[in-house]
Amino acid sequence: MTDSGVPSVGLVFDDRYLAHNTGLWLIDYVTPFPFSDPVPHVSGPGLVGRPKHLMDLYGVTDHMVRIDPVLATDDQLRVYHTPRHLKRVATLSAGAGGETGIGAPMGPGGDRIARLAAGGTIAAVDAVMSGAVRSAYALVRPPGHHAMANQGMGFCVYANAVVAAYHARAVHGAKKIVILDWDVHHGNGTQDAFWRDDQVLFISLHQDDLFPVGWGAVDHVGEGPGQGFTVNVPLPAGTGNAGYAIAFERIVTPIVRQYNPDLIMVSAGQDASIMDPLARMSLTLDGFRAMTRTMMALADECCDGRLVVTQEGGYAAQYAPYCSAAIGETLVGMTAIPDPYGGRAETIPASRLAGLDARAAIDHAASVQSRYWRL
Repeated sequence: MTDSGVPSVGLVFDDRYLAHNTGLWLIDYVTPFPFSDPVPHVSGPGLVGRPKHLMDLYGVTDHMVRIDPVLATDDQLRVYHTPRHLKRVATLSAGAGGETGIGAPMGPGGDRIARLAAGGTIAAVDAVMSGAVRSAYALVRPPGHHAMANQGMGFCVYANAVVAAYHARAVHGAKKIVILDWDVHHGNGTQDAFWRDDQVLFISLHQDDLFPVGWGAVDHVGEGPGQGFTVNVPLPAGTGNAGYAIAFERIVTPIVRQYNPDLIMVSAGQDASIMDPLARMSLTLDGFRAMTRTMMALADECCDGRLVVTQEGGYAAQYAPYCSAAIGETLVGMTAIPDPYGGRAETIPASRLAGLDARAAIDHAASVQSRYWRL
């Protein structure tokens, strides 16, 4: 317990995450832009370094228990990834680095860092499931939710949340796990891993058909024993805080309650923010705080507070770190970090009102999911 009586919150962070080298931002992932000054890759060290700096600056980490990451083993990664993918990553890592798949670069030595990212999420699960902490934030890098079984994808090398969920089942006996993905891009790797699985309920809120194209449609609901356990809520650009709040109220909260999981995981990408260069969803700090509070409340209600948040995307260098840090402060029960967008964050239309297109998208998703859940 902290001095204020707030239940303990764990933090996974390691300076080695800052060494993951994504190189330059490339045209079609191949050719550098022809400018005289190089353009750095958007998925740089600041993705996790700046949120950690902010949480230190505002005293958030004073209320967190430090959790050391572990190196994910071959056996832990092979629950989803193919031996061929592991070999390719190891070979690139031992040489000059390179593409681990589609748009997922890493530098020399990158395999060890990617294993620390997967292992950091595993360590967070261990801490929560053992009762060492009530909840945990795995501030890891590289992210994971796009990584497929046989290749990296979309800046992701290994599927961090996927391997950690398998670990929770195999080691801690978790029978039902929720993975909520609020990254603005669809978590295709996570969906693929649990497409035919009813022991993991995957819920994704994302900008409609943004990336990867063709993934995350509203009628993608799983197959076989997993039918109804994939919940996709594709949303239109500009949905904002108000629209996300309705999606949580109409779809996320009632479905999670009915599923009644043993563990809740959140794939937290802060690229739905109002300043992100790769998306157009208009969330502000209050939107991320509200989503975090909702998942904390559901974890309290369903599984004794067991909640693991693992870092995914977020590419607005000046804003995404604040969004991530706001998640950390919400977990520990603080509200100290100011919104750099200022008062405008509360007055923009998307923060106050849900547009008709957002409401229609949520209605459609609710209609599809009502075949499987009481909505």
